[in-house]
Amino acid sequence: MKTVRVLSRQIGLVFKHGEFKRLLSAGNHWIWPGESVSVYDQGSLLQNPPCDLTALLSYPAIADRLDVIEVKDNEIALQFESDRFQTILQKGRWAYWKGIKQYSYIKADLSQLEIPAAINLLSLMPQPLSAFVRTHTVEAYEQGVLFIDWKFDRILTPGTYYWWKNTIPVHVTKVDTRQQQVEIAGQEILTKDKASLRLSFFVQYIVQDVIKALVENKDYEKQLYVSVQLALREYIGGLTLDELLDRKGEVAPYILLATAATAAQLGVELRGGGVRDIILPGDMRDIMNQVLMAEKKAQANSIMRREETASTRSLLNTAKLMEDNEMLWKLKEMEYVEKIADKIGSISVSNSGSMVDQLKEILVRRPDRQIL
Repeated sequence: MKTVRVLSRQIGLVFKHGEFKRLLSAGNHWIWPGESVSVYDQGSLLQNPPCDLTALLSYPAIADRLDVIEVKDNEIALQFESDRFQTILQKGRWAYWKGIKQYSYIKADLSQLEIPAAINLLSLMPQPLSAFVRTHTVEAYEQGVLFIDWKFDRILTPGTYYWWKNTIPVHVTKVDTRQQQVEIAGQEILTKDKASLRLSFFVQYIVQDVIKALVENKDYEKQLYVSVQLALREYIGGLTLDELLDRKGEVAPYILLATAATAAQLGVELRGGGVRDIILPGDMRDIMNQVLMAEKKAQANSIMRREETASTRSLLNTAKLMEDNEMLWKLKEMEYVEKIADKIGSISVSNSGSMVDQLKEILVRRPDRQIL
């Protein structure tokens, strides 16, 4: 014989030749020859039992001391102790010794998509449930459309969404609800007078109806691009090159008005647009430059002739005033003498006569001498 000690928080099972004999509570116990003892902590998982769990549960003394939970296929069980998460139990039969710890369980059917409200995802995500849950996030500037099994289900507002991982396909399509811009760049277009040009245009828009944009239409951005492109070609093709250059500011309002109905069917509201560039081929650009130069030269010649006429008229008026007014003539003469004096570097005075008389001879007009 031998003795076995069982602590206060333990429980012992005595087996003989594979048959359960008795339970051992806390204390020292004698074990007869041929008997074996398995000791377990209360509140722990029953692991490596001496025999099959079903056989153990057939003994009422053992079944009363075990907390058994069965998890079916496509299920998981969340184990809690005093509302504190402990572990996740997958399919199978699980047995815990009763006693010190009191467990509670929440079962979840993974074959369904929706996660029960009783499961606090805020504390269980991303760990430990990440292996069983799929997550989709819709940002604050987005709206989402949920497709379940490839069928439209509902619109998703900004937030984080969780579904169980299973074989049911779940797809979330999102759209940016901020103002966006589509570029129609490098369009080769012929004008009404057969002038070839390359034009770039842009349209600003915002998605207003998510159902129309993502459910009722496919690739709404491509459809909007083609609609604007066709309207642009139609408008440019009805104008000559000169008309287009003169009415460049009218292109955007026409295009926005012409495509507004199509945009509404796509769930889009147009907010603005405009012509970014109009690029002419090299030979056409040279011709336009020559025309511009000729126009500017003609304008310059016209201005020069106008200024010459005004100058001549001013000289004629001055001459008439000077002819009738001796004092004005004298003032004009002094003005020219002052201008001449500014250019004189030195004055030479000879010995013949006084210096005052010689200066007077230079500066004072005699009746027989003309100042040119």
